[in-house]
Amino acid sequence: MNPFVTKGYVSAKYFCDREKESQQLLRELENGNDVALVATRKIGKSGLIFHCFDAFDLKKDYNLFFIDFYSVGTLREMVFMMSRAIVNALAPKGAVWLQQFSAAVRSMSFVMTTDLTGLPKLNIQLGDIREPQVSLEEMFHYLEHSERPNIVAVDEFQQIAKFPEKNVEALLRTYIQQCHRTKFIFAGSQRHLMGDIFTSAAHPFYQSASVMHLGPIDKEKYRAFACHHFADANKTLEPNVIDELYNRFDGITWYMQKTLNTLFLLPSKTQRYGINEMEEAIQNIIDTNDFTYAEKMFQLPEKQKELLLAISQEGKASKITSVNFVKRHKIYSTSTVQSACNGLLDKELITEEVGQYFVYDKFFDLWLRQNY
Repeated sequence: MNPFVTKGYVSAKYFCDREKESQQLLRELENGNDVALVATRKIGKSGLIFHCFDAFDLKKDYNLFFIDFYSVGTLREMVFMMSRAIVNALAPKGAVWLQQFSAAVRSMSFVMTTDLTGLPKLNIQLGDIREPQVSLEEMFHYLEHSERPNIVAVDEFQQIAKFPEKNVEALLRTYIQQCHRTKFIFAGSQRHLMGDIFTSAAHPFYQSASVMHLGPIDKEKYRAFACHHFADANKTLEPNVIDELYNRFDGITWYMQKTLNTLFLLPSKTQRYGINEMEEAIQNIIDTNDFTYAEKMFQLPEKQKELLLAISQEGKASKITSVNFVKRHKIYSTSTVQSACNGLLDKELITEEVGQYFVYDKFFDLWLRQNY
């Protein structure tokens, strides 16, 4: 298989480094602490979690659950995603485990069937959740009284701050602080929201978890990892390609993996891959997404498009409501910048860290610079 995995977790063979971070995460859990794992999106938070699950064989001693809150917008949807994640994790254990869960969560309607492989399956629909708060309480009761201790990892946990229901943080904190047999990993990519949730005294989760920041993989270790996999396929990766990728993509794992995934498959008579081949791989990715990127721009209101292009031109833009920024990019007026910025943030076309704004998708950013 292509050794540069861009989706999901395969095995330790295709996972680079993170030895220190893995040990730190495991140590916190073993010491009875919940963990807030904070990092830029696509840098490898979920990969680290699955690697720890696998590398330390935690399934021997724990029930392991991974829940993704990325697409969740309400308490009801959150309960649905939690129940589905628990059911999917329990299914391989057999019908008895699923029956225990359905008996514990009585407020929801479950239908037991089998999938194409003959495994038992509990069918859950969003419409089955009539009393989300009751179902949530029952699920936490199930976790706390299960036969084995649990580790529950929640990705994009900061989404709870955007729910229309105002008591979700307090509600979750109430249940979680009563858990003694379940430890939680709260992973999030929007640093300001995660910071508010776990480090602001005004929030229920204040100082309730050990905060762990995840940065880029060490460049030399990633270079060794990449060159090793090329060499295993009787190919040569010139070491300076990794330097260029780190500079181009700020060391964010997914963009480097995606580029190397494409580069690995490029035909070459010499089987040697350098900067020229890297540029070809990046251009192939951009060209593949040309229609998608063009459609995004077509659908944007004029003021949002204007601000997006200004941010892209600067790379990382600060003080975007200042007169200097507006004049420099010939934006119509400062009054339109904030509303345009909010619109771009909601669409996740830009992101903000420490007062700096930049285009979220780095391949899209390169496409903008080529086409505008």
